[in-house]
Amino acid sequence: MAVYHSAEQAVDVIRSDSRVFIHSVAAAPQTLIKAMVQRSSTLSDVEVIHLHTEGEAPYATPEMEHSFRINALFVGANVRNAVQSGRADFTPVFLSEIPALFRKKILPLDIALISVSPPDKNGFCSLGTSVDVTKAAVETARVVIAQVNSFIPRTHGDSFIHVNDIDMMVEHHEPLPELKAAELSDAEKKVGEYVASLVEDGATLQMGIGAIPDAVLASLTNHRGLGIHTEMFSDRVIDLVDKGVITGEHKKKYKGKIVSGFIFGSKRLYDFVNDNPQVAMLDISYVNDTSVIRQNPKVTAINSAIEVDITGQVCADSIGCKVYSGVGGQMDFIRGASLSDGGKPIIALPSVTSKGISRIVPVLKTGAGVVTTRSHVHYIVTEYGIAYLYGKSLRERAERLIAIAHPDHREELAKMTHEYYGWNIG
Repeated sequence: MAVYHSAEQAVDVIRSDSRVFIHSVAAAPQTLIKAMVQRSSTLSDVEVIHLHTEGEAPYATPEMEHSFRINALFVGANVRNAVQSGRADFTPVFLSEIPALFRKKILPLDIALISVSPPDKNGFCSLGTSVDVTKAAVETARVVIAQVNSFIPRTHGDSFIHVNDIDMMVEHHEPLPELKAAELSDAEKKVGEYVASLVEDGATLQMGIGAIPDAVLASLTNHRGLGIHTEMFSDRVIDLVDKGVITGEHKKKYKGKIVSGFIFGSKRLYDFVNDNPQVAMLDISYVNDTSVIRQNPKVTAINSAIEVDITGQVCADSIGCKVYSGVGGQMDFIRGASLSDGGKPIIALPSVTSKGISRIVPVLKTGAGVVTTRSHVHYIVTEYGIAYLYGKSLRERAERLIAIAHPDHREELAKMTHEYYGWNIG
């Protein structure tokens, strides 16, 4: 029988100079995090490592700087200020390779703070909404501390962990953070329509979470036989399952199943995946493995960007020198899609920012991170059309990208392109 501790008793094993992993996205165990931070006066130089997490991150406040040092493998809103101000670190790495950092002891873990569903009659809990890199963390951490939360859905796949593999369990039930779907702008809807026009029946989709993926999914209602093999998904996938659009019948890997590493959405999504054998939540080292991805048919990878230069370089992790998000799995799937039979790697973005600044630029900002190189890029899509860049010269790329830039910026882009590269465009 599982033995439960208080949160304060459990986190007492954390020592100064240790490395503590926190469960990803909606599964970040808030009760354990708060208990750890309450011990801050007794701790120094604790390295807190995680992907994007939802909810509060009290260890990221300025007054906690001497107790905790964040090492973000992906930067979410709750730690972005700490990273951009220099109080926290960011480690760039492909999402597919993060489990190896733990398993190969490149970043050995002392403690893993995780959330799990209550144990079943056989003693198995579930990692719920995030298997991703967390499976590797619980396999390799010296001590595993779990917040047992009845709001964590019981997901299938690589998600199960037995109580015997948990060192301390803390029972505390609290609802998971939710992501409410935003109202789509006209530009986002148009981007979605263009991307949907590239999706063939029988394709295997990878998409992220947010307005552009939502816009694409909303435009796929007339498609047939689509499959899902993605690092993450949200609510709108459910609509396509209900309509019979997503069946997975053509997939080669996990045929008929929705494969993902983590999910984030509303309670409707959490209820959908709960004890649903159609959904396989798997280790991200498998989900994002290019050699696995490429085996599915017509892999259509839909990713976004912060800015794209007129040669096709894609910046998706920073605004100049300021890290905004992370490398994630974009390149895993861009490459996997390009190698898939009939695959299509797509970068989709509105042509301008909310302030009207062009996101297609003559050169990237100083310090901008190139997540997808110009030799890997295939399709760039804005609300003004589709630019197919694969096999095109730099000059041809410039012509095609300027053609899908916002009309207010095309003349200036052509002028700057001539100034920087010597090409006459338009």
